[in-house]
Amino acid sequence: MREEQEAESAFGKELQRKILDRSAHLGVIGLGYVGLPLAVEMARAGFQVTGIDIDKEKVASINAGISYVLDAPSDVLRDFVSKGKLRATHALGAIKDLDSVSICVPTPLRKTKDPDLSYVVAAAEAVSNNLQPGRLVVLESTTYPGTTQEVVLPILEKSGLQVGRDFFLAYSPERVDPGNHTYTTRNIPKVIGGATPYCGKLAALLYQHFVGRVVPVSSPKTAEMVKLLENTFRSVNIALANEMALMCNTFGINVWEVIEAAQTKPFGFMPFYPGPGLGGHCIPVDPHYLTWKAKMNGFDPRFIELAAQINAEMPTFVVGRIAEALNERQKSLKGSKILGLGVAYKPNVNDMRESPALEVLQKLSEKGAIVSYSDPYVPTLELGNRLLRSAELTPTTLQSMDCIVILTNHSAFDYTMTVTHSPLVVDSRNALKDHSGSHIIRL
Repeated sequence: MREEQEAESAFGKELQRKILDRSAHLGVIGLGYVGLPLAVEMARAGFQVTGIDIDKEKVASINAGISYVLDAPSDVLRDFVSKGKLRATHALGAIKDLDSVSICVPTPLRKTKDPDLSYVVAAAEAVSNNLQPGRLVVLESTTYPGTTQEVVLPILEKSGLQVGRDFFLAYSPERVDPGNHTYTTRNIPKVIGGATPYCGKLAALLYQHFVGRVVPVSSPKTAEMVKLLENTFRSVNIALANEMALMCNTFGINVWEVIEAAQTKPFGFMPFYPGPGLGGHCIPVDPHYLTWKAKMNGFDPRFIELAAQINAEMPTFVVGRIAEALNERQKSLKGSKILGLGVAYKPNVNDMRESPALEVLQKLSEKGAIVSYSDPYVPTLELGNRLLRSAELTPTTLQSMDCIVILTNHSAFDYTMTVTHSPLVVDSRNALKDHSGSHIIRL
């Protein structure tokens, strides 16, 4: 035991020294919406950073100083690349030269709604094949409780090294909100759970150099559960707002007016808003990770599953509202020209992952509507087997349509022009709250 503690102390002290004097060479595997902004913050803190991604186009773009992620502006990226503080590669062998590796790869769902950890497993195997003594590995990908210790740790220990003594492992869930200029990678508190207390201490020591606040928890499993609670909380509350919208529709009540009045209560109420469905890289996916793991442990998460069901029904409801609005004007959905405003999953970003707008447009197309779209952040879009190009939003374009449906409320849209020149507008986002007219149909 004493020899293990001395070995742990020797490797840990050396890593700690490198972190404190910023001589540690840091790495990020997965250079998407999470990994690239994280790499930039590491470089901003004075560390040398190597980003690793199997996508050669991403690697070339980063090394040219051209960003494809809005939260990592090209001018900032270019500065760090030109100074030699940040580079990208697709060579997994680069892991051997890194003192710390943060894994930020996707964790999608299979069609059966169970977790697909293939990217995490592949990244962990790459790290294991190149793992050197004294290295820190931090998993950031969103996943179910137990992944770090039940999946990643056994893979890393295939290297023959022992956690807490020869290498250090922790989980720190990403909390990125694309397009949010108030809360960014740098100032969002970072939850960290170490596989051992010493692992957690070293991970916290590293991350506190480039994030404003570190929140230590007792284990990776706890940290994994924190992320799932955060996004399941949002999922179930959005589901409540969506069900209220469905209910208010049957009562002939404006749900947006109800929410606006309710939020004047200074306590006991937090506003959530209905919409055409859930989108993004977390909220539509994370609750399924939690329900899958819960069922594996004999627990039936009925409330969470019901929320997911309600949210999943919203695109169909929006399509129904469009059909009803057209019928009231003696037009059928089939053959009608419908323009979707916004296809990103949230305002002012180019991220279309799980966007409900895509499902709405696809359903409209399947019912025979002639579908087009306009989105300043998404120049082209594949819808089924068709390649669509974003239409310029002009009075002529609007007047040529039978219906405009607002699916994503980008601030760049001219809503006054939209209301003035559109024969019919179905607003699923309350973007037209300051406008009125009999041709405006709200969710």
